[in-house]
Amino acid sequence: MKKMGKSPFYGQIGRLVAPIVLQNLLSAAVSSADVVMLNFVGQSAISAVSLASQYASVLFMVFYGLGTGATMLCAQYFGKKDYQAIEAVQGIALRFSVTISALFALLALLVPEGMMRIFTNDPELIALGAGYIRILSVCYLCWGVTEVYISVLRSVGRVIVGTVLNSVAVGLNVLLNAVFIFGWLGAPKMGVNGVALATSLSRLVELGLCFVVSLRSEHVKLKFSAVFVRSKALFSDFVRLSIPALANDVVWGVAFSVYSAILGHLGSDAVAANSLATVVRNFGTILCFGLASAGGVLLGQKIGEGRLEEARADGRRLLWLTVAAGAIGGILVLAARPFVMRYAGGNFSATALHYLSVMLLINSYYIMGAAVNTTLIAGAFRAGGDSRFGLICDAITMWVYAVPLGLFAAFVLKLPVLWVYFLLCTDEFVKWPWVLRHYAAGRWLKNITRDDLFQTAKTQG
Repeated sequence: MKKMGKSPFYGQIGRLVAPIVLQNLLSAAVSSADVVMLNFVGQSAISAVSLASQYASVLFMVFYGLGTGATMLCAQYFGKKDYQAIEAVQGIALRFSVTISALFALLALLVPEGMMRIFTNDPELIALGAGYIRILSVCYLCWGVTEVYISVLRSVGRVIVGTVLNSVAVGLNVLLNAVFIFGWLGAPKMGVNGVALATSLSRLVELGLCFVVSLRSEHVKLKFSAVFVRSKALFSDFVRLSIPALANDVVWGVAFSVYSAILGHLGSDAVAANSLATVVRNFGTILCFGLASAGGVLLGQKIGEGRLEEARADGRRLLWLTVAAGAIGGILVLAARPFVMRYAGGNFSATALHYLSVMLLINSYYIMGAAVNTTLIAGAFRAGGDSRFGLICDAITMWVYAVPLGLFAAFVLKLPVLWVYFLLCTDEFVKWPWVLRHYAAGRWLKNITRDDLFQTAKTQG
């Protein structure tokens, strides 16, 4: 038996996780850049964008779920070197993602004010957020394609490509933010709407670069003709695996949006504090979520190759790495706290500053709960084709426990804002006993690939 320190797993996951962490870091940098620049516009601008961005967060969860479903299958088929199956899976994922993104874009164009009223009854925030959502509709359409394609590239180990694409989009986004928010280089001074325009333009460029990468790719090409590739068996597998994953991510994402909606109805001070605390927390969880994504790809490839016992041992190593990453993330939040408070001091009210201070303390330990659950549910379990457990787990803990508890605490008991926030942040720890027990049982570890797909499955999917 190999000693733990000599396992090739650490080198393998290191090569995968580094570019994924960089990609996640850049994505978080965009959110922080939005908040930093909008801080010069005012607290209402930050609050409006924070609430309006909940739709982008939910949509991202949808695409992440579809991408995860594609990754579950593609990583294992890559282990078998079945590239035709990978192309077919990508086409199936695009059918869903393009349809959903078009629906969101249509709603954003037609009823943005109604979308904002779900989160707040403040007329100023509704007006600011509606303009933001309408312009961001272009971004929704781009995401429907790019997120699926980058997920498939990641599943075959081409994580650096996704990082480069994201780096270009992020750099352009930050630059255009400054141009359109402040009116640089002769551009109009657009404030909140400038953030949306910058995001949409940068995502259009990212989509164009995806097609450039596709032309130079040997096995994984972005071809819309793949949408018409038919395999009843693969379509059935994708629906069976992806729909629970998608539903899980939507359940999770919408629940967080409801958390924001609850805080949104408790005042703009709570919204502003939560928006900045969320940015800081996102930085703290970057390494944890990178490990989950990289671990899922690596475990999936090994399972597809039939190396189940090696995958089981690597799953244990991944869990301990995640615990360490969660501790590091919490320490980073604590270290950043005095700098964040100093930064916010110029524009936040005294009440908002008090909320922010306590919210950062809560997030310093909340990261550990999120890290362990994400790595196991979205990483290890999905690598083995188990996407149903996460859906059931999150549906119960968030919608039967956390959301009703938050609503009851805020609007029936009328508890102070910070008590409501604390109660909402207990959801991840409620999951722990259930998640760890399922992991220890090992029922998630399965090879989900099929043989002779296109010889025996010619019927329409």
